[in-house]
Amino acid sequence: MFSSNLKSVLLFSSLLLLTACNETKTAQSPDPGTELTPAKTLTSDSSLRAPDTTTALPTSSLDDLEFEQFEQLYLSTETTHSIWPRLRAGFQLPSDIQHPSLQNEINWFAKHDKYLQRVLTRADPFFYYILEEAEKRNLPTELVLLPIVESAYQPFAYSHGRAAGIWQFIPSTGRIYGLKQNWWYDGRRDIYASTQAALNYLESLNKQFKGDWMLALAAYNSGSGTVQRAIRRNKKANRPTDFWHLKLPRETRSYVPKLLALKEIIAHPEDYSITLRCIPDAPGFVQVKTKAQIDLALAAELADIELQTLYSYNPAFNRWATDPDGPHTLLLPVDAAEQFKLNYAALPVEAHLRWTRHKIKSGETLGEIAQKYKTSVKHLKKVNNIRGNNIRAGKYLMIPVASKNSSSYSLSSTQRLKSLQNTKRGNSSTRINHIVQKGESFWDISRKYKVDMHRLAKWNGMAIRDPLRQGQKLVVWTKSTQLSVNTHNPNSTIKSIHYTVRNGDSLSRIASKYNVNVKDLHRWNTIKGKYLKPGQRLKLYIDVTEQSGRQG
Repeated sequence: MFSSNLKSVLLFSSLLLLTACNETKTAQSPDPGTELTPAKTLTSDSSLRAPDTTTALPTSSLDDLEFEQFEQLYLSTETTHSIWPRLRAGFQLPSDIQHPSLQNEINWFAKHDKYLQRVLTRADPFFYYILEEAEKRNLPTELVLLPIVESAYQPFAYSHGRAAGIWQFIPSTGRIYGLKQNWWYDGRRDIYASTQAALNYLESLNKQFKGDWMLALAAYNSGSGTVQRAIRRNKKANRPTDFWHLKLPRETRSYVPKLLALKEIIAHPEDYSITLRCIPDAPGFVQVKTKAQIDLALAAELADIELQTLYSYNPAFNRWATDPDGPHTLLLPVDAAEQFKLNYAALPVEAHLRWTRHKIKSGETLGEIAQKYKTSVKHLKKVNNIRGNNIRAGKYLMIPVASKNSSSYSLSSTQRLKSLQNTKRGNSSTRINHIVQKGESFWDISRKYKVDMHRLAKWNGMAIRDPLRQGQKLVVWTKSTQLSVNTHNPNSTIKSIHYTVRNGDSLSRIASKYNVNVKDLHRWNTIKGKYLKPGQRLKLYIDVTEQSGRQG
């Protein structure tokens, strides 16, 4: 009897899951396992790492990602209808195109349905908002799918062309369209602000190309000047000037077909044996206002969510706190917004941040103090009413400080870079820390260590056109068995040392002691087996910045 009742309960629960987020199309019967994600789930998906030839969208905008681990977001399980019928109702781009490149892209997506489901999981909290904004402007709702082509909806995506965020704005275009970029905040990664900017930009391009969305999309990818020149060439040669006949960069020639392929897959998923993840036709986040700069760890506590979840909704914030000069808003999961508002209302303004008093030492500069406390010189000067750059030894500064240690802010710019630089590149690779010298470029450094220039930039979360600063620390991964220690560079952090094996020593103990790898010890020395003899001398290449100072 009990068993029968239990089966009934489970069956009823399954039916609820199946109808909780359903479509009007009867041809589909979504898998309940892909429809709903439990609230407050925060799991790492190693399959969402940087793309390869088997699991990722083959577009060059995804070749160089700043951060390769992405978290499952805080998604609601509230009963609602699917957003897909509404999205399809707003489709405006051509759907009767017969072109080999379009068919190739359709075939790729049809074979990589798991990839599409992962992308849609990341898109889930933001899809409704972007669709709403497109509908307000009467824009093609296919534009909601454009961030899949641009960034796979990865908020921390960073391309070889210096483009950032889900809409992949380069710095200059971002500034033209009002996206603020400074030490604290990068509006190109702000889901709310960058969507407004992207739709403004797309509207402008559509007007420039007289309502031809195919040309507008091509211009979004390669620039309006590139498309205009291609049009002029065809006109001069008496050839058609539509997208399919223009001679455009290879990336652009595949860019527009990718979007059209996504449109086709979304419009007729059953034709390709694809079950779309059910994205609810309901808001995925709420924008809440704050009165001033706030520690992000404190904000997460007020909302009763994980700090990583807060960063996932607010990827524009580079540091441990919001920008002191605004925007003074946060995006929060719907279920967490009310809790935040309630707790925030009882929070005094002076409790937004922790403060410490710093006594200025002789010879200290504002830059050194700001770096020590992980804040900006501009903010230090502002909160202490300092004009100019002169400070006096013995005086005190009031400094805002993070409430938790640096590692807790794991999705801040600094910690993301640290995680990226610590990612080992191949089992036989050795890490070298290179200190940038005056006038050095990525080309110079890549030649020195015999590595690919683009990979060097990627290992350090940069693009090859990003400027290098004297004294900047870069990570180099090399397979060279003869490590070239920069002896003429006194600032090099890599030094060679000789270690004499003592009683009780083992390879793992020595490797742990000097923060190196056992495999590296084997490569640097002729070691037979895994046993060492007391008195044996070993050569090590160590990073002096990673030593504890207790080698003894």
